[in-house]
Amino acid sequence: MSKIPYTGKTPGARQPVRPVSTDPLAPAEESYVTENPLLEDPDALAARLAESEDFVRRNRNVLLGILVVVVAAIAGAFGYNYWRTEQNTQAQNAMFKAVDYWEADSLGKATKGDGKYPGLAKVATEYSGTKAGNLAEFYAGVAALKQGKFQDAYNYLDKFSSDDYLVQSRAYSLMGDAKLELNQPKDAADLYAKAADHNANEYFSPGYVLKQGIALEAAKDNVGATKAYDRILTDYPAAQEAAEARQRKAGLAQ
Repeated sequence: MSKIPYTGKTPGARQPVRPVSTDPLAPAEESYVTENPLLEDPDALAARLAESEDFVRRNRNVLLGILVVVVAAIAGAFGYNYWRTEQNTQAQNAMFKAVDYWEADSLGKATKGDGKYPGLAKVATEYSGTKAGNLAEFYAGVAALKQGKFQDAYNYLDKFSSDDYLVQSRAYSLMGDAKLELNQPKDAADLYAKAADHNANEYFSPGYVLKQGIALEAAKDNVGATKAYDRILTDYPAAQEAAEARQRKAGLAQ
């Protein structure tokens, strides 16, 4: 037996069936429709190519304009990313001395600089939008809070953002501290709640909820404070804050 594959070109192979015209006077070939006329009809393919060339010729300026815009957008994206990287590197170099002052608790020099090196405030302003500039906002906010400049502290920390949920929660809590010092306990309580709920966990959330309850007490919202303490006792009964929450709740009930 032959091993030759049986294809449409194989002698004896079944040929495509041409549909029969309903008009007995019509030529048989006119009723046959090919599957892909462009591939089987060179004239049709040539006509289509001619149409495409004519379209390009008539719209050359428009197509060139689109090409220029696309190339400019790609070049701009690469240029912007390069600029951002360079800006971040410069910001890191600019703030290293300020961080040294911050760690040494020389908060004035850390924030305003020492005359030779810029301070955190300048780095945060001149390099806003960079990672280093963003971090400078956090350092400057903590420094201002320690110096008793509570509104400045809130303003710096409000501009800070972090993908690290622990750091971001800490920033919300510090903003709450600033608001509490500014005698705005209700706003402080909201920020403490935000800190507690930002990826809530058993290690840090109980402390933030406790601060929320204390702030609500200062706002004369004893019902809200009791709910905060109940949350600690229910959700975090093993936390060290549970004992104080229990005492404060009992004090409110008297």
